[in-house]
Amino acid sequence: MQHFRLVRDGIDPAPFLSEIAANHGAFDANRGRQEKIAVQREALAIPLRGVRASAIAGRKRRDVHESRWTTGSRQFPQARAFLKQTATALDSLLSRAKIVCLPPGHRVYPHVDRGEYYRLRNRYHLVLQSSGSWMRAGDEEVRMQAGELWWFDNDQEHEACNDSASDRIHLIFDLLPCARADEIAAAHRAVTA
Repeated sequence: MQHFRLVRDGIDPAPFLSEIAANHGAFDANRGRQEKIAVQREALAIPLRGVRASAIAGRKRRDVHESRWTTGSRQFPQARAFLKQTATALDSLLSRAKIVCLPPGHRVYPHVDRGEYYRLRNRYHLVLQSSGSWMRAGDEEVRMQAGELWWFDNDQEHEACNDSASDRIHLIFDLLPCARADEIAAAHRAVTA
């Protein structure tokens, strides 16, 4: 496969699911994803790391590299620890992250993640709950299982569908390889020079 890679399996999703259950209503607290991103209108999200609004400075959100922990992320210490450990293990810097729920029969519509932010980063999905998460990127399809961590190429047109009878919950996050961080610094210096 070219657009998907299983990075790790056997990860226990129970601690993450316990955090979600302990924060009843967390998926309803932030509706921005459904209201602002048409292709994501059927997905619920708990933002853990988001764009640093003070860094936008006239840029489109998809071109803003700076991110920060959300206030609500403090309620998810297991997820935060996993994100930090994974970034370190993959020699990367942690960027944006969210817990996403796709209810039964709902989907994420076909799209490509465009912009400078996405061009430099790798996208990962940790499957927390699913009876087999279907996803397509380019001309490839996979069924991700609970406890699996996947990389996928979000520069390809991609989509997801929950064709099961229960919620599909993923921890979705972006990592900037340390080797690419210099590209951002050089671009920033060129803009401010």
